[in-house]
Amino acid sequence: MATKETIQSLYSRYLKDDISKEELAHFLQILHTPEDELTISSLMDGTWQEMFEPQQAPVIPMYKSTWFRMAAAASILLLLSVGGYFILSNPASKRMAETGEQHQLHKNDAAPGGNKAILTLANGTQIVLDSAANGALTQQGNTKVIKLDNGQLAYNPSGQKPGEVLYNTISTPKGGQYQIVLADGSKVWLNAASSLRFPAAFSGKERAVQLTGEAYFEVAKNAAMPFHVNVNNIQVEVLGTHFNVNAYEDESSVATTLLEGAVRVKNELSANPNNNVVLKPGEQAGLAKDGNLKINRAVNVAEVVAWKDGNFEFNNASVTDIMRQVSRWYDVELDYRGRKPARKLTGKISRNVNLSQLISMLEYTGVNMKIENKKIIIWEN
Repeated sequence: MATKETIQSLYSRYLKDDISKEELAHFLQILHTPEDELTISSLMDGTWQEMFEPQQAPVIPMYKSTWFRMAAAASILLLLSVGGYFILSNPASKRMAETGEQHQLHKNDAAPGGNKAILTLANGTQIVLDSAANGALTQQGNTKVIKLDNGQLAYNPSGQKPGEVLYNTISTPKGGQYQIVLADGSKVWLNAASSLRFPAAFSGKERAVQLTGEAYFEVAKNAAMPFHVNVNNIQVEVLGTHFNVNAYEDESSVATTLLEGAVRVKNELSANPNNNVVLKPGEQAGLAKDGNLKINRAVNVAEVVAWKDGNFEFNNASVTDIMRQVSRWYDVELDYRGRKPARKLTGKISRNVNLSQLISMLEYTGVNMKIENKKIIIWEN
């Protein structure tokens, strides 16, 4: 939350030339949440100055200018790439480096995740994909397994009728992600700490895969062979569509979010007809711990699939929800000291920055964080 103290601190740094006018505007927009004491409208009309003592708040025309209105509109959900640049390049950071503070920050830092996965073949052989050379990796029946130049994994069937069904599994660790093109041409983006079990070539009357964790699917159309995603006790049935499935065990529900087409979501353990729903684009079905399916018809689709496009995006999300994503992507543990922060945050942050940069941004909301080895310690004053 952008409290009075937070704004005063940023404003003071602006007066000292630690940050520019543009950077100040960016930070104020990033820190805005629905519960802020400082609202976007007050920034626009200049009434924010009433929060400061008279000697602290000389009139700054930028808040009433056309420029600021344009900057505000453009930076409401600003990528942390801008904030990260500020952290590393402003005069205050240079002083940190001179005093050794920056060295201590990077000593406990963590790099963002990347393309990391292990492919387990039908005979149990494992291939570490991130270190494997591009080109043909192996043969599974009549299907050639290839690592493409862009790092994707692709299954290219020969066109001959498949014999024995050979199942492969691709697994990502914490801090890993991977993209695979299945034998039917369907594309799958696999998020961190996830796995997908699938046949090297599809045969029969359906295409079925099994998921743990989270994945985004772009399913190739084939009306004669429906595509099924099985996860926990949920089955997602599609003909041709784009959708996301989040089935992490530490989340409150298994969430299926539809972007395009139509899917049927079924609770396999329930005979209740209400636990069998068809989603429309922009809707989300969640299987709660009590076994009931719930429909969210106002889901923020961009927020759900931001991970696929290289971002964290959250809209009025709790600190604990955000930090679960951070934990999986940076492969770190979370250690809450005292009560867990109850505040809600809104923003968009790149997944391509180091952990210290992300932590520095989140700390501006008033949540205290410290990196110790492979752990983030979190507390609130």
